[in-house]
Amino acid sequence: MSFPVERYAGWKGYGSDGSTDVSSSRRKARKAHFSAPSSVRRKIMSSPLSKELRGKHNTRSLPIRKDDEVRIVRGKYKGREGKVTQVYRKKWVIHVDRVQRDKSNGASVPIGIHPSKVVIMNIKLDKDRRAILDRKDRKSNEKSDDVEMVD
Repeated sequence: MSFPVERYAGWKGYGSDGSTDVSSSRRKARKAHFSAPSSVRRKIMSSPLSKELRGKHNTRSLPIRKDDEVRIVRGKYKGREGKVTQVYRKKWVIHVDRVQRDKSNGASVPIGIHPSKVVIMNIKLDKDRRAILDRKDRKSNEKSDDVEMVD
Protein backbone atom coordinates (compact mmCIF):
# COMPACT_ATOMS: atom_id res chain seq x y z
CA MET A 1 0.00 0.00 0.00
CA SER A 2 1.58 3.30 -0.99
CA PHE A 3 0.74 6.71 0.41
CA PRO A 4 1.55 10.14 -0.99
CA VAL A 5 4.72 11.60 0.50
CA GLU A 6 2.87 14.67 1.89
CA ARG A 7 0.94 12.45 4.27
CA TYR A 8 4.10 11.48 6.16
CA ALA A 9 4.88 15.07 7.13
CA GLY A 10 2.40 14.96 10.01
CA TRP A 11 2.19 11.19 10.35
CA LYS A 12 0.33 10.36 13.53
CA GLY A 13 -1.15 6.93 12.98
CA TYR A 14 -2.76 4.64 10.56
CA GLY A 15 -5.77 6.56 9.15
CA SER A 16 -6.03 6.08 5.38
CA ASP A 17 -7.39 9.63 5.29
CA GLY A 18 -4.60 10.87 7.57
CA SER A 19 -6.91 10.96 10.59
CA THR A 20 -5.41 10.62 14.03
CA ASP A 21 -8.18 8.48 15.51
CA VAL A 22 -6.63 5.78 17.64
CA SER A 23 -7.73 2.25 17.01
CA SER A 24 -7.59 -0.38 19.72
CA SER A 25 -7.25 -3.05 17.04
CA ARG A 26 -4.05 -5.07 17.50
CA ARG A 27 -3.94 -5.69 13.77
CA LYS A 28 -4.02 -1.98 12.90
CA ALA A 29 -1.56 -1.05 15.65
CA ARG A 30 0.93 -3.61 14.36
CA LYS A 31 0.46 -2.47 10.78
CA ALA A 32 1.01 1.16 11.79
CA HIS A 33 4.11 0.20 13.77
CA PHE A 34 5.80 -1.96 11.15
CA SER A 35 4.94 0.26 8.19
CA ALA A 36 5.97 3.47 9.98
CA PRO A 37 8.16 5.86 7.98
CA SER A 38 11.76 6.50 9.01
CA SER A 39 10.91 9.80 10.71
CA VAL A 40 8.48 8.03 13.04
CA ARG A 41 10.83 5.08 13.60
CA ARG A 42 13.44 7.53 14.89
CA LYS A 43 11.11 8.51 17.73
CA ILE A 44 10.06 4.92 18.46
CA MET A 45 13.73 3.87 18.58
CA SER A 46 14.44 5.82 21.76
CA SER A 47 16.65 4.71 24.63
CA PRO A 48 16.54 5.62 28.31
CA LEU A 49 19.26 7.85 29.73
CA SER A 50 21.55 6.79 32.57
CA LYS A 51 20.71 7.97 36.10
CA GLU A 52 23.36 10.72 35.95
CA LEU A 53 22.20 12.05 32.57
CA ARG A 54 18.56 11.81 33.66
CA GLY A 55 19.29 14.05 36.64
CA LYS A 56 21.39 16.45 34.59
CA HIS A 57 18.97 16.92 31.68
CA ASN A 58 15.59 16.24 33.42
CA THR A 59 14.74 13.85 30.60
CA ARG A 60 14.00 10.15 30.77
CA SER A 61 14.79 9.08 27.20
CA LEU A 62 16.03 10.30 23.81
CA PRO A 63 15.95 8.97 20.26
CA ILE A 64 19.19 7.00 19.83
CA ARG A 65 21.83 8.37 17.48
CA LYS A 66 25.11 7.34 15.92
CA ASP A 67 28.10 8.15 18.16
CA ASP A 68 26.10 7.96 21.42
CA GLU A 69 27.85 5.79 24.02
CA VAL A 70 25.60 3.06 25.41
CA ARG A 71 25.59 0.16 27.88
CA ILE A 72 23.63 -2.98 26.98
CA VAL A 73 21.33 -3.97 29.86
CA ARG A 74 19.57 -7.08 28.52
CA GLY A 75 20.45 -10.26 26.67
CA LYS A 76 23.63 -12.16 25.89
CA TYR A 77 25.75 -8.99 25.66
CA LYS A 78 24.48 -7.47 28.94
CA GLY A 79 27.05 -5.22 30.61
CA ARG A 80 28.99 -4.38 27.43
CA GLU A 81 29.60 -0.74 26.68
CA GLY A 82 30.41 0.85 23.36
CA LYS A 83 29.69 3.54 20.82
CA VAL A 84 26.72 3.27 18.46
CA THR A 85 28.15 2.67 14.97
CA GLN A 86 24.85 2.50 13.08
CA VAL A 87 21.13 3.09 13.69
CA TYR A 88 19.44 0.59 11.39
CA ARG A 89 15.88 1.92 11.30
CA LYS A 90 14.70 -0.55 8.69
CA LYS A 91 15.47 -3.47 11.02
CA TRP A 92 14.59 -1.62 14.28
CA VAL A 93 18.10 -2.23 15.71
CA ILE A 94 21.33 -0.42 16.51
CA HIS A 95 24.86 -1.71 16.01
CA VAL A 96 27.27 -1.17 18.88
CA ASP A 97 31.06 -1.04 18.57
CA ARG A 98 32.73 -4.42 19.35
CA VAL A 99 29.41 -6.28 19.66
CA GLN A 100 29.79 -8.69 16.77
CA ARG A 101 30.18 -12.35 15.90
CA ASP A 102 32.45 -14.17 13.51
CA LYS A 103 31.04 -16.00 10.52
CA SER A 104 32.37 -19.34 9.35
CA ASN A 105 34.33 -17.63 6.57
CA GLY A 106 36.14 -15.42 9.11
CA ALA A 107 34.20 -12.21 8.49
CA SER A 108 32.75 -10.43 11.53
CA VAL A 109 29.15 -9.25 11.50
CA PRO A 110 27.64 -6.68 13.89
CA ILE A 111 24.85 -7.93 16.15
CA GLY A 112 21.63 -5.92 16.12
CA ILE A 113 20.46 -4.70 19.53
CA HIS A 114 17.04 -3.11 20.13
CA PRO A 115 17.41 0.47 21.44
CA SER A 116 15.08 -0.16 24.39
CA LYS A 117 17.60 -2.72 25.71
CA VAL A 118 20.41 -0.20 26.08
CA VAL A 119 21.03 2.79 28.35
CA ILE A 120 22.63 5.94 26.96
CA MET A 121 25.76 6.66 29.01
CA ASN A 122 27.11 9.62 27.01
CA ILE A 123 25.18 11.82 24.56
CA LYS A 124 26.69 13.18 21.35
CA LEU A 125 25.61 16.79 21.70
CA ASP A 126 25.29 19.19 18.80
CA LYS A 127 23.06 22.23 18.45
CA ASP A 128 19.98 20.24 17.34
CA ARG A 129 20.32 17.68 20.11
CA ARG A 130 20.86 20.43 22.68
CA ALA A 131 17.69 22.17 21.43
CA ILE A 132 15.72 18.93 21.93
CA LEU A 133 17.04 18.59 25.49
CA ASP A 134 16.28 22.25 26.29
CA ARG A 135 12.75 21.88 24.92
CA LYS A 136 12.12 18.73 26.97
CA ASP A 137 13.62 20.32 30.10
CA ARG A 138 11.44 23.42 29.69
CA LYS A 139 8.31 21.23 29.44
CA SER A 140 9.14 19.43 32.70
CA ASN A 141 9.88 22.75 34.45
CA GLU A 142 6.53 24.22 33.35
CA LYS A 143 4.66 21.23 34.77
CA SER A 144 6.40 21.45 38.15
CA ASP A 145 5.80 25.25 38.37
CA ASP A 146 2.06 24.93 37.72
CA VAL A 147 1.33 22.85 40.81
CA GLU A 148 1.23 24.90 43.99
CA MET A 149 -0.20 23.77 47.29
CA VAL A 150 -2.19 26.49 49.05
CA ASP A 151 -3.44 26.15 52.66
